[in-house]
Amino acid sequence: MQLKPQTLDVLALMICGEEGFSDFPYRSSSKLTSFFVRLSLPYTHDGSTRRVWVRGVLDTINSESNANSSQLSENMKLVIESILDFSYFSPDTTTNRERAMDRLNKLLRAERIFLEEDPNNIVHLRRDNGEFISTSVLELEAKRVITFAPSVFSIPLRPVRNDLVSVMMPLAMEFDSVLNTVKIACSETGMECKRADDIWHNSAIIQDIFELIYCSSIVVVDFSGRNQNVFYEVGIAHTLGKNVIPIAQNLGDVPFDLRHHRVLEYLKNSQGLQDLKASLIDRLKFLKQG
Repeated sequence: MQLKPQTLDVLALMICGEEGFSDFPYRSSSKLTSFFVRLSLPYTHDGSTRRVWVRGVLDTINSESNANSSQLSENMKLVIESILDFSYFSPDTTTNRERAMDRLNKLLRAERIFLEEDPNNIVHLRRDNGEFISTSVLELEAKRVITFAPSVFSIPLRPVRNDLVSVMMPLAMEFDSVLNTVKIACSETGMECKRADDIWHNSAIIQDIFELIYCSSIVVVDFSGRNQNVFYEVGIAHTLGKNVIPIAQNLGDVPFDLRHHRVLEYLKNSQGLQDLKASLIDRLKFLKQG
């Protein structure tokens, strides 16, 4: 799915906060660069007319989608949702988030999509049939939902990815063969696998770890060696409601409070790692379908 040219024209004006769009925050050249950098998109304003430059960026992002597909590109979803990020709106300016959302939704209706706000003031894209297409919503079950504001971590701007698996294990060479096994299993099920040392987005490693868990749909946790950091990280994963796959070389390494969860026990030899890969593939396929 690709957005129509006339939709991109107006989106560019909204992102810039051009005349006639004062409900949206005005963005100078540097702020336009910051808008995309915050989304981890590699675009730096080149000094050309702001709306023309933004329109060109949107064209590039729009082209990431297959015109015959029913899905927008993940980056286009992220850009649209971020236009109404609560942090951009201030009562001390002419911006008005409610009116901005109304105008943006009137524009998006022509594309048969719209934005809906959750109780945390975060907006999510939906199709006009009510289906969530936002990357930050993985399931819609009738569960009690709670809101919390972590004091140690910052909530990442990056979206949750259905195809991302994170691995929590000791950062030691002796686990390299295990990590490689997990990555192969993920690759064979069409998923990407990352460990904390694969990224460097923040100055504090714990923020990178939190962001990686937050953005993942599945978290593989290796309890081997009873690493205290891993125990802390699995607590984060469970609190965020992630699908957790526990693995261990020895079931005795699994904390008592977690032994009611099924664990994939493995041997760290050639055959043992092959068996682990097969078990992980089965589990990943099941979770992808669910």
